[in-house]
Amino acid sequence: MELDPKGQRVLITGGSSGIGAALAERLATAGAIVGITGRDQVRLDSVLQRCRAHVQQCRSWAVDLADPAQVDDLANRALDELGGVDVVINNAGVPKRKHVTLLDPTTVETITRVNYLAPVQLTLALLPHMLERGSGRIVNVSSVAATLSSPGEAAYDGSKAALAVFSEAMAVDLWDTGIKVLVVYPGVVDTPLFEVPDNDPMTDEIARIPVSDLVDAVMDALDRGLAEVYVPDWFKGIVADKAKDVDAFLAGTAEWVRSHQVG
Repeated sequence: MELDPKGQRVLITGGSSGIGAALAERLATAGAIVGITGRDQVRLDSVLQRCRAHVQQCRSWAVDLADPAQVDDLANRALDELGGVDVVINNAGVPKRKHVTLLDPTTVETITRVNYLAPVQLTLALLPHMLERGSGRIVNVSSVAATLSSPGEAAYDGSKAALAVFSEAMAVDLWDTGIKVLVVYPGVVDTPLFEVPDNDPMTDEIARIPVSDLVDAVMDALDRGLAEVYVPDWFKGIVADKAKDVDAFLAGTAEWVRSHQVG
């Protein structure tokens, strides 16, 4: 077993609902000391109560990751109140389904701040403590949109691609340190994330993945010490096919968009 959750101090961003909440509960059930963050205090309290039913030392912090000062404060509080962080799961993110002609620089900057810069900032703040111990896990939740360039989501795609590539380079830099990096590439997971206002509607033809499937895949990847995991796994085949002929892939995507009137 690569990772035994019992006694591990795990910090999870975006832990008030969806993937983050489900991961927090699964890890707490396995004996991990979980710290969760989110902007909705009521939802955080509910998840925290469920986690504390298994491990009383679990904690929560209301944080807006768009504010760099709050990210630094989160790192300090997590280290202090959890007694250290063995595993950080950068799960929080915001969608942005807008045709590129309707995007503006401020929107792109906001999406980049939450989806890419905040997890990098938090990771770099926690990294010295992991290096000092000679162990740690960094889990960054990207998206298949990072590798498949989902149409109508250029800002979101770009932020998740940046996170994924940063993670891979970081994994190599940390190769011999005892710190492992896992990048998670989910498809469309059945969470409230896709009901956020000011986003174009998503076609009903795209099947949504149960949250439990995503959690199972992440736990399995941690147990096996993997560097990446796609959920569902068959997305890896699509990514490989894209790499063989990018022109054909983009042309096919454009045709799909036209036929489905997306964007």
